[in-house]
Amino acid sequence: MRIYLDSLGCRLNQSEIENYARQFRAAGHSLVPDPVDADLVVVNTCAVTAAAASDSRQKIRQASRTGAGEIVVTGCWSSHDPLTAASLPKVSRVIPNSSKEQLVPQILDIPLEDLNLNIVSRETIPGSRRRTRAFIKVQDGCDNHCTFCITTNLRGPARSRSIPEVLADINSCFNDLPDDPNNTGEIVLTGVHLGSWGQDLSPPTHLRELVETIFRRTETPRLRLSSLEPWDLDPSFFSLWDDNRLCRHLHLPLQSGCKATLRRMARKNTPESFAELVDAARNAIPDVAITTDIIVGFPGESESEFTESLTFVKRMEFSGGHVFTYSSRHGTAASRMPNHFTMTVRKERNAVMRACIGQSAIRYQRKFLGKVMTVLWENSIQTDQNSWVLNC
Repeated sequence: MRIYLDSLGCRLNQSEIENYARQFRAAGHSLVPDPVDADLVVVNTCAVTAAAASDSRQKIRQASRTGAGEIVVTGCWSSHDPLTAASLPKVSRVIPNSSKEQLVPQILDIPLEDLNLNIVSRETIPGSRRRTRAFIKVQDGCDNHCTFCITTNLRGPARSRSIPEVLADINSCFNDLPDDPNNTGEIVLTGVHLGSWGQDLSPPTHLRELVETIFRRTETPRLRLSSLEPWDLDPSFFSLWDDNRLCRHLHLPLQSGCKATLRRMARKNTPESFAELVDAARNAIPDVAITTDIIVGFPGESESEFTESLTFVKRMEFSGGHVFTYSSRHGTAASRMPNHFTMTVRKERNAVMRACIGQSAIRYQRKFLGKVMTVLWENSIQTDQNSWVLNC
């Protein structure tokens, strides 16, 4: 069977789709770069914003219009609205998040233990750019109750994968030839609430233990941690960066620089505690890049609250970040709050906040002018004897 895989949204979705690819190949099926050539299309959807939900529906409709034989849908949007997902053209099955670990065995009617993953290594999914990174899912679900977030409802409670499972996935990214360009250049650990990894294991442990074990027991040349909630960390965590293989990057979601807005969001940090953590990270990790997520236009965010948030973001001097225009998601506490703003106001604030982070990002980048740095790129095209075009 010829299979086309597609994914939207977070790095966790990317990790899952890469794992599906490996399982299908282990069962003897082939992957194709275009849905027009596929007997089966699998779409891993996203629901974090209304736009992401719309994009998910569009992906499915596009696949059906190309003439794909059959479409299976999974992920957060289809779990949030399974009846609509099932009604879309050529959708034969909707697999909720609660069952998505068994997606391939369900489709093929093969027990998961019968899929010998040891015979296949990770490979680039056809149709996407060649990736030097591998996204490794180490955790799923979340026990936080941020009032804006639909993902907690759709992904379920926090649960960690065991160290042996994670190590097996990482080792599949490398063969016995250390200099082989097909080997993965960077491992990215992903999860809905990555910093909670290990808390539900017996005995409980911490993300620090997982990182240290990966460095001891795998050939990982470079390791990156995806988003980490600030309340999961303390200054001692940053000693992990004594190992140069750990990327000097921290993504710490702030969401707002206003204390009152953070309370309505049910976030567990304050601007003051966040600033202390950032100071500790910068003192421990030279030239660390600290990026963040910010939501603007949250219900009840007055002009003075937005100004307070903007002032704090300026003070933090982030090296980059994502600014989200608040999107009301049915089923969240925030959707029932009063004082929602017009989209015009939200977009105006988004532009102001993006400009602020863009300016601090340029200041961070300027620190490296004139320096020679090691980078990864996903592919390169030689245009003549002395010139290359790189896609980083």
